[in-house]
Amino acid sequence: MKAAHNADREPIAVRSIEGAEVYGEALQVKPLIAGDAMTLLEIHYAAGSGAQPHAHDHESVIYVVHGRIKTQIGTETHSLGAGDACRHPAGETHAVEALEDTVIVEIKSPPPHLGDLFGK
Repeated sequence: MKAAHNADREPIAVRSIEGAEVYGEALQVKPLIAGDAMTLLEIHYAAGSGAQPHAHDHESVIYVVHGRIKTQIGTETHSLGAGDACRHPAGETHAVEALEDTVIVEIKSPPPHLGDLFGK
C-alpha cells in the first residue's frame, strides 16, 4: 500500500500492550499505513486512560496532534501537548497517560506485528 485514507481505516480497541493491561478506557488504535521499515498509527486516548510501563524491541516516535499526555521514559517524566514529540527507544521501559482526551500519531520501526503487540 502506498497511500491510505483515514476514513477507510478501522480502529482497534486495545486493552493491553506487550502484555501490560491498559487502564481507563480502551485505546482506539488505527493502523494507517505500514512500510518495510516502519508503521504509522493514530491512537486515541480518553482522559485518564493510559498504557502501563512496558518495553518492546522496536523504537517509537510519538507526535501529539491534540490534547495532553504524560510519558515516562526510563527515569524521566515529560508532559507533552499539541505539537510536541518524544521517542521511546527500543528496549527502554516507558508509559503513557492521557491528561485529557488526546490523539497522537506514532511511528514504530521496525514495524511490529500488531497482533503480538496488542495481544490480539
